[in-house]
Amino acid sequence: MNRPAKSPASADPPAAALGADADEALPQRARAFSAPLLAEVLLDSGEPALPHADAVQAILAAIGADEATRAAAWLSLAAGQLSKPEEQLSKVFGRDNARLAMESRKLMGVFTQARQAGAGGSADTSTRHREMLRRLLLAMSEDLRVIPLRLASRLQSLRYYTAAGKGAPEDFVHTSLQIWAPLANRLGLWQVKWEIEDLAFRLEHPAEYARIAEWMRRRGAEHEALIAQASERVRETLGAQGIESVVSGRRKHAYSIWRKMQGKSLQLDQVMDLLALRVVVATVDQCYAALSLVHQLWSPLEAEYDDYIARPKANGYQSLHTVVRGPRQLPLEIQIRTQAMHEHAERGVAAHWAYKEAGVQGYKGVVAASSFDAKVALARQLLAWRGELAGEAGGGAQAAPAAGNPFDDRVYVLTPQARILELDSGSTAVDFAYALHTDLGHRCRGARVDGALLPLNTPLRSGQTVEIVAAKQGGPSRDWLNPELGFLRSARARAKVRAWFNAQALEQTMAQGRAQVERLLQREGRTGMSLQELASGLGLRSPEHLFERLGSESLPLRQVETFLRGAEEPQPDSAQLELRAAKAQPGGVLVVGVDALLTQLAGCCKPAPPDAICGFVTRGRGVSVHRADCSNARHLRERHPERVIPVTWGARDSGVYAVDLMVEASDRHGLLRDISEVFSKQKINVIGVRTQSRGDTAHMMFTVELPGLEALSSALGQLREVQGVRLARRR
Repeated sequence: MNRPAKSPASADPPAAALGADADEALPQRARAFSAPLLAEVLLDSGEPALPHADAVQAILAAIGADEATRAAAWLSLAAGQLSKPEEQLSKVFGRDNARLAMESRKLMGVFTQARQAGAGGSADTSTRHREMLRRLLLAMSEDLRVIPLRLASRLQSLRYYTAAGKGAPEDFVHTSLQIWAPLANRLGLWQVKWEIEDLAFRLEHPAEYARIAEWMRRRGAEHEALIAQASERVRETLGAQGIESVVSGRRKHAYSIWRKMQGKSLQLDQVMDLLALRVVVATVDQCYAALSLVHQLWSPLEAEYDDYIARPKANGYQSLHTVVRGPRQLPLEIQIRTQAMHEHAERGVAAHWAYKEAGVQGYKGVVAASSFDAKVALARQLLAWRGELAGEAGGGAQAAPAAGNPFDDRVYVLTPQARILELDSGSTAVDFAYALHTDLGHRCRGARVDGALLPLNTPLRSGQTVEIVAAKQGGPSRDWLNPELGFLRSARARAKVRAWFNAQALEQTMAQGRAQVERLLQREGRTGMSLQELASGLGLRSPEHLFERLGSESLPLRQVETFLRGAEEPQPDSAQLELRAAKAQPGGVLVVGVDALLTQLAGCCKPAPPDAICGFVTRGRGVSVHRADCSNARHLRERHPERVIPVTWGARDSGVYAVDLMVEASDRHGLLRDISEVFSKQKINVIGVRTQSRGDTAHMMFTVELPGLEALSSALGQLREVQGVRLARRR
């Protein structure tokens, strides 16, 4: 791929160009603007940039490209010499023209990246070419006109390499034959295709090309005479029946001859179907009348007739094809079409692009389809071509993938605006909606696929156009997370659905927690208390954290109530506490040296017998009891060693203790049910559950009530035996 090499040209637009007459034709203005910037620039091929752009513009004009596309031949190269190309080009030529130039540069860039990614010999050429095609499919969706622009640039580079008499890079020749020539064929730009093939063939196999070219030169006079004789006879025969026609002839080009020799193991003298006539008439009825007259002139060859008028090709091509035994009994191919069909055949899809200046009459009176229809047609042609390269049958419906198909894991579908979207194979309309926008995925309620309403779990096929039917508001269905129902293929889409439900659960939990706090403050007559002050007093970072802890029942409301009541009375400083006889406190904790102090189990570590524990004298809430290995307790010991107090478990009673259990498992349908059955069999009461999914892994936190840790070992063992559980432990 040729890219302009940087030159010392100015990074700002020439002053003369800025003052150009707005009424001047766009291509002339673009050249005047670009010439000073490109004067000293050489492309990677060594070709001067300005003559290259001039030649590209001429090729584009020959295939009927609009003025904006022709102007982009210069502007796409000049953009590389500007400091802020899109902004500067927009000021001079408008946003649309600037964007076209930048899209062309982007397409140059993706092909360069794909080529560089395959450098070093680790990837074979076909893999590299498939990656180029994949990127082409995605890049072309922004503006169709970049395709003929890049085709014209490739053709001119081949002309330059040939004229310069020096070899072209091997990869450059291969991509010309395997990517760009088939693309030109798909678009119906056959003259461009033939020239790309012949020039690339000449560069890749110079000796073979020279031999075939010399043979064609020697037979040239004979072939020209035969074509002229056959043309005159067809013209006279049609004229005698009142059918006006334009008849022209051609010979098979060098690359086509070489391919036939290779495919059928023929020698040059054995290649017979070298001659062809094209007959252009006024109407479709005259096409069939002309076919009948031609078959009266010469005997047709069996099985060599194709009616592309009744059954047009996928790219819109229409014509009657027949092969007859012409002068000297040589095979003569004859194509019969109308003028409108001929325009399409010569310019392909480009003949039907709706140029702004052409209006509804299109190019030279040919009725133009809408730009949307043309874009869909072109996109589907590229997708059909992709399918053929991948070994799939046809381009409309996707056949069963061939073994080793490099595109098995991808489908390419279209938005209603004809933007191409790349999805995993097996993706559904719901995956498509989430790929476009998360909110659209949440609100997805139905989908029209190629205009027909289909179930949301229908797998999509390449080339289909998908339109999402969305509600104004709402959320996803829990059924979408059931893998057996097949609504979602993408792990990214599944994660977004889980995140939505997690957010809804968190919102509900926080609402419950907020309601509890508000009722408690009213009951205690403390409605004027700051919620941040309340959260900080309980060792929490924010009111939202407090609401979440209360709503999930990981923080007892009794603890908040105790804090509110304890804060009303001044508490003695811990330094003034007198050591007295030890006394067992409620909750089974024996506090050594302190008489009748309130005790509470810390919610951060949830100690339970027979954990090693330590105590901390709080301000207003008595003694908080932590596990000895608790990180919060270690932090408190470092900052306030004078408030640490020795504690030990007292006599055991019939009470229960809250314990947090962590479970990590592969996410699957029915996982929570299986874990709940374990708790039920162990007769363990679950008072709180929090779950979160990241990718395909479920992270669960269960708060359970136990009489002591002796019952914990058996429960953890059974949890680890549940299918998919990778980790089960106490927090």
